[in-house]
Parts: sequence; C-alpha cells; structure tokens
Amino acid sequence: MVKISKEAALEYHECGRPGKIEVKPTKPYSTQTDLSLAYSPGVAYPCLEIEKNPDDAYKYTDKGNLVAVISNGTAVLGLGDIGAMSGKPVMEGKGLLFKIYGGIDVFDIEVAEKDPEKFCEAVEKIAPTFGGINLEDIKAPECFYIEERLKRTLDIPVMHDDQHGTAIISAAGLKNALEVNGKDISKVKIVVNGAGAAAISCTKLYVALGARTENILMLDSKGVITSDRENLTEQKKLFATDRRDVHTLEDAVKGSDVFVGLSKGNVLTQDMVRSMADQPIVFALANPVPEISYEDAMASRPDVLMSTGRSDYPNQINNVIGFPYIFRGALDVHATAINEEMKLAAVNAIADLAKQPVPDVVNDVYKVNNLTFGPSYFIPKPVDPRLITEVSAAVAKAAMDSGVARTHITDWTAYKQQLRQLLGQETKLTQKLYDTARKHPQRVVFAEGLHPTMLKAAVQAKAEGICHPILLGNDERIEKLAKELELSLDGIEIVNLRHDNQSERRERYARILSEKRQRQGYTYEEANDKMFERNYFGMMMVETGEADAFITGLYTKYSNTIKVAKEVIGIRPEYNHFGTMHILNTKKGVYYIADTLINRHPNQEVLMDIAKLSAMTVRFFNETPNIAMISYSNFGTDEGGSPAMVHAAVEEMQKQYPDLAIDGEMQINFALDKELRDKKYPFSRLNGKNVNTLIFPNLSSANNAYKLLQALDMDAEIIGPIQMGLNKPIHFTDFECSVRDIVNITAVAVIDACVYKIKNRC
Repeated sequence: MVKISKEAALEYHECGRPGKIEVKPTKPYSTQTDLSLAYSPGVAYPCLEIEKNPDDAYKYTDKGNLVAVISNGTAVLGLGDIGAMSGKPVMEGKGLLFKIYGGIDVFDIEVAEKDPEKFCEAVEKIAPTFGGINLEDIKAPECFYIEERLKRTLDIPVMHDDQHGTAIISAAGLKNALEVNGKDISKVKIVVNGAGAAAISCTKLYVALGARTENILMLDSKGVITSDRENLTEQKKLFATDRRDVHTLEDAVKGSDVFVGLSKGNVLTQDMVRSMADQPIVFALANPVPEISYEDAMASRPDVLMSTGRSDYPNQINNVIGFPYIFRGALDVHATAINEEMKLAAVNAIADLAKQPVPDVVNDVYKVNNLTFGPSYFIPKPVDPRLITEVSAAVAKAAMDSGVARTHITDWTAYKQQLRQLLGQETKLTQKLYDTARKHPQRVVFAEGLHPTMLKAAVQAKAEGICHPILLGNDERIEKLAKELELSLDGIEIVNLRHDNQSERRERYARILSEKRQRQGYTYEEANDKMFERNYFGMMMVETGEADAFITGLYTKYSNTIKVAKEVIGIRPEYNHFGTMHILNTKKGVYYIADTLINRHPNQEVLMDIAKLSAMTVRFFNETPNIAMISYSNFGTDEGGSPAMVHAAVEEMQKQYPDLAIDGEMQINFALDKELRDKKYPFSRLNGKNVNTLIFPNLSSANNAYKLLQALDMDAEIIGPIQMGLNKPIHFTDFECSVRDIVNITAVAVIDACVYKIKNRC
C-alpha cells in the first residue's frame, strides 16, 4: 500500500481549485440565444412539461444521472463521529468515484443532524432533485432505521453503501472462494467478527445466497452474540446463536470454514487461523489495519484463501466494484428502488466476471501477465473495464424483472455499447470499425508473433471475430509464451518462416520478388536471403494473396519497414508517394491528421499526394473530407519557406479538384474555429464548413500534434497509424502501441483488405 503523508494529502485537496469535484455545463452557453434557452424565457417550457408529467424530469433534466451522497458524519471511515462538515472530503471523494467509474453526477450533501427523524425529513424534502440517494458514513443502529424509512417514503433508489456495498462485494467473493475450495455454502461454518451495519448486511446477504443461520456465529465487542444476552438490538437478534459453548473469537473460529472480519485490526492470530477447517476462507476487512495481515495469514498455513480491503494484496473487497454500477443500472431504468433482487444480480454478475479471461488493461495496471480465476484471484479488480457493462446490465435487468423499473431496456447490446462509450472505453467510431470488420473477417499476418503485445492483440482480434490471425515466428517459442500468458491459440495459424518446412515457400517468394524487381538490381539469391526476414516474408504473403493484410512495427525501424513495403508491395500507380494518417477521436469531434509517419520533409508534390490520399482515406471512413492545409501563416501572409510551399500545393489542388473542400495555408486555430475563419477569411473554400482533416507541412509537426493532444487529453482516442497509398493492406504500428491500439489497426486493415478485394474483384 502506498504510504500517504498528511502533507501530501492536504496539498492534494488544496492545490489548484480546492476540493475534488465541480459542476460543468452540458449545453452551449456562448450566445444570448443559448442563455435564453438555458434560463429565461426558454426554461419555462420544460418546467411546464414536467408539471404535466413528473417523469419528464428524466427527459429534460439531469435527474436521471444525478445521485446525492448524503451523510451526517457520525461514522466517517475509521474516524468515528467527527461531524457533517468534517466528513465532506469523504463525500466529495465518493462523488469522484461515482463519476470516473460510473459516469454519474453527484452532489455531496452534509446534513448537520443526528436525530434520525429530522435527518430523514431533510432528505425527503430534497429528494425530488435526484435520481438516487447514496447514504454514507452514518452510524449504527440509526443507519438501519434511516435507510428503511427512506426506502418506504421515496420513489427513487436508496442505498446505504457502508452496509450493502461491502455486502455485495464480499458475497461475490465468498461465492467464488467457496467454488475455488469446493465447499457448499449451505454447509460451511461462518464466523463474523463485528456486528455493525456492514457486518449485519453482509451476513444477511450470505444467508440469501444459501448460508444457514445455525452455521453462523457473530461477535461484537462483548464476544459471541448469544440469544440469552439482554438488550440485543433487532439486528443482532437475527444472528444470535443458541449455542452456549462458545464465547470468544478463539472459541468461535475453531473448525470454522469462513472468517469475515468487519471489526478492528490484529484480533485474529495465526494460531486461530490454524485452528480453522481445511482450506479456510479469511476475509480480513478492517481498514486500514486488517484483523490479520496478509503475510501472517499466508504464513500460518498454505491453504488459506485470503481477502482484505487493501489494494496491495490479492482479492481486494472494494466497494467501488459495486456502487457505481448498481446505481448506473438503477438510474438507466429510472428505478424506484434498489431491492434485494438487484443486489443479488450484482453479486452474481461480479462473481461471474472473475471467471472470465482478464483484459490486458487489468494485467498491465497490476504488473502481471496471467490473472486467472483461483486462490489469488476470485474477485474482479476495480479497474476491470467490463464491470460497468456486466454489473449495470444485470442490475437494470433485475429492476425490470422485479417491477421497480419505470422504463425498460430492449436492446442490451446497444445499452452495453452506450456504457462503454460513456467511460471512453469504446467510441462510436471504433464500434463501427469492429462491426464492419466482423462482417468481413480477413486473414491478417502479425509480424512479431513473439512480442507479448502483438500476441495478445492477435488473440483478442480473433476473440472479437474481426480477423483470422496468422502469427510469424518460432512456433515452439510462441506456444510457450502463450502458455505463460495463459492465452488460447485455438484457431490461430503460426508460420515459422525460418523453418525447413517453409523452404519451398521462401524460394517461391524469392523468385516472384526477384522477377518483380530485377530492373532494380535484385537477384534471386538476394531475394531468397530476405525471405528469412519477417517483413519481407509477411508482405510477400499478402502480395501473393496467401494472406489479406499485414501488421508490423513493434520491433522494426520505420525506415526499414517503409523500404520493404516499397519493394514488395509498391505504391499505387496513381500516386508517387504514400503516407500515414492518425485519427483523433475527441470530445469536439473526429479529426484526421497526416502525414504522421512517412514523409519527413515533403515538397509541393508530396503534399499534394498526401492531401489526395487523405481525402480518399476520409471517404473510406464514410466522411466528407474538409481539408485544412496547416502552416504558421494564413493565406499568403508569409511568402517564403514552408508557408509558400503549402500555399502552392493548395492552389494546384484547387485547380485539379474544384469540388474538393480544401484550403490554406492556415494556422491551426483558424482551421478549427469556423466562426473565426469565416469572419476573417470569408473567401475560403471551407466557408461554413467544419474542418475534419488536417494536413501538416512536415512530419515533425504532424507527429508532434497528435502526440501532444494524446498527452494532454487522456480521453482522446488515437487510431493509427493508418497506411495510405500502398498497393495492398500493409499497416504499421510503433513500439509504444498497446494491445488495444493494435486491435484497432487490425480492424482498419481488415476493412482495407475487404475494400481492396471488392475493387479488384478478388
């Protein structure tokens, strides 16, 4: 666990704008018309519609995506009753988690009222503002009454996360841990150390999953809760045992199968763990110090299945795995409540997710290669991007099935796509690419089969159904690497290009290449030597039609790859040059940038080819190209150097292509600001148009432009480099590409190959 100092924490909260959350407008507000629509007089119309039909608040306001995080500060983290205002940083933090994991807006509300009745009255009066209410850091037993009353009196989802969040995640963990050790929940003996809100709620949910109350022992600060004890709360009575032979924690854990700690640190000893049944399950959830440390528990016996509330150990019980997605699903169907059916649906969805193959992003974050279901991984990690789709959808469906949904979801595939787009995991552009590629999967050669990133990408692309992968490399080493990474190679072809069994193919390729390039000095012997190189061999597979597309670049320098591509594949006859493009998918729209990889110092002729290739490529993505040729001057204000060359290229392009929306040279701010450009330069061929394609004067400016945006805007999606102008689909990556980047390029390569076949009727 990262060591956090007081100074660092205070500086984090204080620096820049104080606090952790803000409110941002979602509608235009730059003109008087915008403001009149936003407020008076335009705002009257949605008000009147809501008056006629209150449910229209979900249509015209943020109610359907707005949750109140409400506390009175009586049980703040491990700090106790520190007051409503003192708990505000925690509530803001909860709001931040809601936003980044669930895309949900939050108002944190601190109510300075300890009286449960008055507290409920305050919440009831403000409830119409919200689509849901998350109760937080309210002490027991008042929290039980408060939640139950608000659930009765309000028609929106209400959940006390300290109770149910922990319960849902720990129940999912218990379900899977029991599956790992092969035990039946109805037969296991469970010890729950703690009798507060979280402990009571957890135990209730275990019972809902099949645990038997007679097999449960619960302890509070006085020891085992027995039925003969006086003055028990109604909640404690639920789990008071009739046994009289157990009093202490040491007594209780002997022979037990499960220990769940929701109490205080260092109360469970190694000897106590040793006294438990075979393959014991220990959930030490006290925070920040667990009931027993992970190290001590594992040292006590090797067969223990361990979980804590800490991120630096396996199987973290973290509420963030649950509450953003539970509320997400509830909000999306305008639910009137969060009921038991929805909680159980969340439990099962979380448990099931841990059994699925782990996304590459999760392995990368935790610096591992092979998280798989078992003793060290039976709860999904908080960063798992699938949580929002699987848990939210399960909760929404349960709400519909149990009759608490005001609106219904019919297209679950579209709903999950919407959720992925909400958090930037997937965009409409990438979804369109994947959907198109799935309809026409092609044979794609992955050059660097022994590179873990490329191997993972090939496997993922196969799983996505977008291609039939062919891996180049030593088959034994690739199979060994796949085994280490726990990747399935089913349906994936491996070609060991240097093996003797490929000698006939190498010789055949060499003859074809030497004949094709004999006027450029190629001999058969030279060509045969080159067939031991993966780029030559792989591109020849595409050239001969034995594959449809080729992906390379994780190991190879661009200069070498470009040389090979020109020799083997060649440039399209209608062009003298080829280039690459990156697609930037931003909040402001999709932009196409060229040339980002190939042509270092283009002259006028090269710039014209890049512009023509860019126009063709943008149309390939079913967009109309509106092209701005970029420089550091506007429309001839600088008559020398680079601007003059760009100016000349634009002039010639406009002559040759009178219907093409292209203009320049211009500075980037004029290119992207339509109003500014139209006002200052109304004569432009781009008048009234939003520029979507940017041609830069040299490789340095284009490459740095997209990388700058990538570094500054983490939400911007970058797709590329996309090859433009070669005779066949040869696409490049670079050494810093992620698995997702390569899969995206693969989808483009597949579509490219499909279009090539259609054009050439292959």
